Amino acid sequence: MLLISQFLLLLLLLPSSISFTLLPHSRSLSLPTTTATTTSLSAKKKVIVLGGDGFCGWPTSLYLSDKGHSVTIVDNLSRRNIDTELGCQSLTPISSPQTRVNAWKEVSGKTIDFHNIDVAKDYDKLLALIKEKKPDTIIHFAEQRAAPYSMKSTKGKRYTVDNNIGGTNNLCCAVADSGLDVHIVHLGTMGVYGYGTSGGEIPEGYIDVTLPGGREANILHPAYPGSVYHATKCLDAIMFQFYNKNDQLRVTDLHQGIVWGTNTPQTVRDERLINRFDYDGDYGTVLNRFLMQGGMGVPLTVYGTGGQTRGFIHITDTTKCLEIAMENPPKKGERVEIFNQIAETRRVRDVAQMVATQTGVDMKLVPNPRQEAAENELDVSNRKFLSAGLSPTTLESENGLFSEVIDIVQKYKHRCDPEMILPASYWNKERAKACEGNLDIEKHMKKETKV
Repeated sequence: MLLISQFLLLLLLLPSSISFTLLPHSRSLSLPTTTATTTSLSAKKKVIVLGGDGFCGWPTSLYLSDKGHSVTIVDNLSRRNIDTELGCQSLTPISSPQTRVNAWKEVSGKTIDFHNIDVAKDYDKLLALIKEKKPDTIIHFAEQRAAPYSMKSTKGKRYTVDNNIGGTNNLCCAVADSGLDVHIVHLGTMGVYGYGTSGGEIPEGYIDVTLPGGREANILHPAYPGSVYHATKCLDAIMFQFYNKNDQLRVTDLHQGIVWGTNTPQTVRDERLINRFDYDGDYGTVLNRFLMQGGMGVPLTVYGTGGQTRGFIHITDTTKCLEIAMENPPKKGERVEIFNQIAETRRVRDVAQMVATQTGVDMKLVPNPRQEAAENELDVSNRKFLSAGLSPTTLESENGLFSEVIDIVQKYKHRCDPEMILPASYWNKERAKACEGNLDIEKHMKKETKV
């Protein structure tokens, strides 16, 4: 008879060979006992933010500092180095880490420490910092976050695995070695589930199944990654399960949707605090890429049929979700807590139509560089964050955030390189061949760009 741990390994390696049966009670989810209703949100914590210089890490660091938490940023600036490698800078002019934290001190009176540490390589420095700071929480953003970059080349694939898995393992080892009771909060991705593979609503991390012999169990949702990047997030989840079982580490894993937006109430307080805005084919999220094209007056390039359904969340809500997770840790000995961190689901072509309506540009279907289903449904549970008090911003919210992003694009579009917007990474040789016609589209876009 298979042990559950063995069964989980089979699920990871052979997801297509397992049959899942959603049990009637699987749609009725409730928050764990450690919710916002039982935790004092006024308690201030010592927090280390790994990857705190990045797109999600920087605004989260400012938000937590603004709320009175003691924040230390750790980052090796690899994302800035990748800008140089790709020859494409952030649309917004981002300041150096030291300039950023100094500016935050000026406008807020609060101090954020910065340490240049490679989490995947500098284990001794990471362990020493944890022992010195004695954090209540470590938020883990320190991973290569772009699926296209992870599929760009052999180098990109190997770097993504080495950096992401090595960093997660080092973090878990360091927390265990420190002897401290530190809560790890990890930013994962909705992509660990695959899209439309559950046979119904995607639950928050764990799924009810019927095993051979009619045995009922609640297990980690099977992994079905769509890129090397997504595969590393699946392996992260398995790593957390092990260290939780073996060393009783307290871990919360956040499966986040596609992030849109740029600024938050904290980053707008000074030009030096502005968040990065990626629009290129490798790092630009689909909505920001559409907004970039719309702001420049060129057609929105929709991959394939645009029938892919994805989860979306605004960057401001990302920061709020991180605090909710931080304030509601699992108790010692409890299993890894998992939240689905999304505000809504939308088809890509519907998102493109929204941007086209706002900006007055056309949409253009282009061959898809990714190996994925042309159309999929996506029904996702996000009850935990909603029950904890999150009131998410949606794409059609009336608070002007859509317009704010368009304003950012208009202000800085002179910094855009139109040649970088279209995809430059392909999932396999067949996809690369199918996308050969994109070169002509790229030339036309460059010619028609309104700057």
